[in-house]
Amino acid sequence: MRFALVGQPNCGKSTLFNQVAGYRAETGNFAGTTVTFTESKVRVPGDVVNIVDLPGTYTLAGASPAERETFRYLASREVDAIINVVDASHLAHGLSLTLELLELQRPIVIALNMMDEALRLGMRINGPGLEQALGVPVLPLVASRGRGVKELFTKTYAVARSGAAPRRPVYAPDIEAAIQSLLAHVNGALSNNADRHHPLKPEATAIKLLELDNDVIAQIEQTAPGARALVKSTVEQLEHSRGQTAAWLMSAERQRQAQDLAHAVIQQGVRRFSWRDRLDDALLHPILGYVAFVVIMLAFFQIIYGVGSVLEQPVLALFEQITGAVSDALGTGNLAAELVMGLLQGVSGGVAIVLPYLAPFLIGLGILEDVGYLPRVAFLMDALMHRLGLHGKAIVPFILGYGCNIPAVMSTRILEEPKDRFLAAALSTMVPCAARLAVVFGLVAFYLGPALALVIYVFNLFVIAVTGRVLSRFLPEDSPGLILEMPVYRVPTARAVTQKAWFRIREFIVEAWPILIAGSVVLALLNYLEWTRYLNMLVWPITWALGLPGEVGTPLLFGILRKELSLVMLAQALGSSDFGAALTSNQMMTFTVFVVFYVPCLGTLAVLMRELGRRYTAYIVTLTIGVALVAALVARLFSALIL
Repeated sequence: MRFALVGQPNCGKSTLFNQVAGYRAETGNFAGTTVTFTESKVRVPGDVVNIVDLPGTYTLAGASPAERETFRYLASREVDAIINVVDASHLAHGLSLTLELLELQRPIVIALNMMDEALRLGMRINGPGLEQALGVPVLPLVASRGRGVKELFTKTYAVARSGAAPRRPVYAPDIEAAIQSLLAHVNGALSNNADRHHPLKPEATAIKLLELDNDVIAQIEQTAPGARALVKSTVEQLEHSRGQTAAWLMSAERQRQAQDLAHAVIQQGVRRFSWRDRLDDALLHPILGYVAFVVIMLAFFQIIYGVGSVLEQPVLALFEQITGAVSDALGTGNLAAELVMGLLQGVSGGVAIVLPYLAPFLIGLGILEDVGYLPRVAFLMDALMHRLGLHGKAIVPFILGYGCNIPAVMSTRILEEPKDRFLAAALSTMVPCAARLAVVFGLVAFYLGPALALVIYVFNLFVIAVTGRVLSRFLPEDSPGLILEMPVYRVPTARAVTQKAWFRIREFIVEAWPILIAGSVVLALLNYLEWTRYLNMLVWPITWALGLPGEVGTPLLFGILRKELSLVMLAQALGSSDFGAALTSNQMMTFTVFVVFYVPCLGTLAVLMRELGRRYTAYIVTLTIGVALVAALVARLFSALIL
């Protein structure tokens, strides 16, 4: 048995999923966080069911890849019940999607989430009245607190077992006439496809034909070759009488009914203005908002640096003692000793250099996400960057990129045009992810201070904006502005924040750390065989231009596998974990800025290949190398003047 979670962005759908399935999906505040669906087995009283967290979508008739993915999944036979998560504080907005789901005539339960926020806004919702109007169960929910979760899934299980299909909404007479006309023309084809290729019920298929859904039309034509002409004729008659496209008419009908339903079941009381409203007056202010952003980020970096430096020093000292003991036992200069030392350096690099900064960064990022501040950062940055030619929605992959560039690239699926997806993907690969964080903090913050680490992040935003402006000149199409919903401020729960941080830290431990260890062992072998000089020669033009030691070339090459490798292996290449003694301040700044921008890691390259193809991936690789060179040269000049 399978339940599908469906809802609009920011409705709390993924939060509900995490409450019952453990942390298996990202809980973001932006459209497109769960671009691909996530599935997990959950024990419901009496059985074990599959829970599927589908991409957040405003409509099943949308053109974006995420919206199409949601419709295709729901059109399959695999869903026994749909849990439609609706933001109770924006009821009319959410019910428009509910009406679309009812058209599918599959067992469905409505979860009215964020009931606490609706009460704060003075809204009292007549749940039984809404249940009677829709003809399906409606249950209250506060997913972030776990309230109503058990009752919701128990009811959904009962609905799925009964197999009771809801009645679909009835629309305006001329629209209903068009739907019935399509049924009369191609009912035989619909019935045949319902058994074989196209499991949508006849009326649901007729509605999709009326909306000129190309996928549905193509499937119907397999058994009814003249279906397209009949559909076109019916649609043209309706559009001629109304003066609007059929898809627009269907959307308007749903919105009208949703507004009527919301008006009928909501008793609006007095809204209570709170600190949240006053906070937005400051954080979204055209001047104070940027001041607050700088202060918050500076405090964020200072805390990460403080925690990381406290943890790093004793752990490094411990591993230095272990390394000394191993060196005394095995000697130096022999292959076994070199390999064991390389293994220890890989382990210590993860424990002492990466994790002390990665863990507090991810916990802090989770707090900022759950509080609701990151969407406000997106709003502020969009207002600034859009003037420089950046696509408005590109800010969404940017924010995701601070955690990992892979979901950032995947989230570009929310953009409709190929040009926009390429531009957003290219720019998001230059966002310093959590892996690059280790380099920024392990070198700059630790040796030069957290203020300069913040300067690198601000400089990164500036370079991305300028690069976006230049690319926009080569891709001269209009860039629409950003339409972004602001989620309410919430007090983050310790469970949600720690689960989110652990999910990302576990990814480092399972996927990245073994690569770090293996890379360190391989580098030790290359050093023993004296082959690293050949790798350094490949990168020598870059290291020479940037004024870096020639030994830095090999860590930069291995850094393409995982960005943490460029720092962990740097200690091996220089023969010292004390970077302050091996590198000048100028070299540390230059090296760090180059690592922040140059070629994406192997995992990101694989996703780029899948999303954009080889040619555009090659363009992005070339672009990032060029941008990294220019940015690093600027950093070299800057640091030479002030350090």
